Amino acid sequence: MTQAPNTNNIVWHHATVTRKRREQLNGHRGGIVWFTGLSGAGKSTIAHSVEEHLHQMGCRTFVFDGDNVRHGLCSDLGFSPADRHENLRRIGEMGNLFTEAGIIALTAFISPFGADREMVKNMVASGDFLEIYCRCPLEVCETRDVKGLYRRARSGEIKEFTGVSAPYEEPANASLVIDTNLMDIEQSTRLVLELIADRGIIPT
Repeated sequence: MTQAPNTNNIVWHHATVTRKRREQLNGHRGGIVWFTGLSGAGKSTIAHSVEEHLHQMGCRTFVFDGDNVRHGLCSDLGFSPADRHENLRRIGEMGNLFTEAGIIALTAFISPFGADREMVKNMVASGDFLEIYCRCPLEVCETRDVKGLYRRARSGEIKEFTGVSAPYEEPANASLVIDTNLMDIEQSTRLVLELIADRGIIPT
């Protein structure tokens, strides 16, 4: 459930084209598939692989990538805990809108704090939020550091970097845990697709 507005001067307008009708047109349910994990854990790679498979199945999808949204929607935010919270709040609201449109929203964000992930989960109806924990040891993530972010964080150039100078809170009850240092992209993708089908978002 999204938060209430801070004014009494606006009223929610109920559309004649409902979520149910949109989903019937699409042939599947809407939902949020939320990938979380350290930088370099494989979140974006798996999210885009899952989207490719869903697209080939005829599903309506969109990937919200952590870096991409900071080029526009969240370009005014930094990486302090408060800014990270606001970043995820905005993405949660967008994901909720996409869900109402009958679209499968896949998000790839470090989202290090459990309270922020729970906030997004509480924005949508029960069963619409799947939390995928891309688990990978920090030392493995550092070997995948194609952007040089861990190196810059270790040198002090980047402050409040998750896993180095800022904490990551592992999900306690993730819908799915993928050990991305042990599974390849195809194995990981298959597990996510099976979960999405099991939860009734796409036909089995």
